Amino acid sequence: MTNRPIDAAIDESALIRQAKDDQDAFGQLYERYSQRIYQYIFYRTGSEADAEDLAAKTFMRAWQHIATYDDRGVPFSAWLYRIAHNLVANWHRDRSRRKIISLDDLSRWQVNEDGPEAVALLAEDRAALLTALRRLPAERQELLALKFVEHLSNAEIGAVMGRSEGAIKSLYHRTLLTLREELQQEMPTEQDRSRLRRLLGRLGDRGLGRE
Repeated sequence: MTNRPIDAAIDESALIRQAKDDQDAFGQLYERYSQRIYQYIFYRTGSEADAEDLAAKTFMRAWQHIATYDDRGVPFSAWLYRIAHNLVANWHRDRSRRKIISLDDLSRWQVNEDGPEAVALLAEDRAALLTALRRLPAERQELLALKFVEHLSNAEIGAVMGRSEGAIKSLYHRTLLTLREELQQEMPTEQDRSRLRRLLGRLGDRGLGRE
């Protein structure tokens, strides 16, 4: 293992190549992404201790396999999220727990920076939306969390979930349709349902339009 001087301005691709045989370079990658990976795991487990443990395992596994890492056009972070995703899935399976989106998750959603109306609707209808979201299968909750909490692109989400970008777009579209049906049961009046339709429209624009 070498310890070559590292240029602070080095681009990520070069840093990854250097990290394959340089512990200090890998340490820079760790510094860039450790907090994001920890937060992702924490909001999937709800446990600080387990999040710390799984985040450490994520980077240990990344370190063990970075020599075989192949840059396929998506950010390095997507590879890390993929490792964390698998570890969290095993964590839930071992404990027979179902992944759920929490109120904390919803408070961190960013639907559209240019759409204050959608943000207001999200805040107003958070309880109904949370109820509907919790009825979704785990993988659909995962997709929404990666999109609106972690702010990954469709291609990045595909890399994390082991699916093509087209498959993610299709799954997202089906998820919105299911949410609409679920929310119809939660909204007592046509005015409420109309507001939610506008919100889902914003979610669709945000999710399907970002490549």
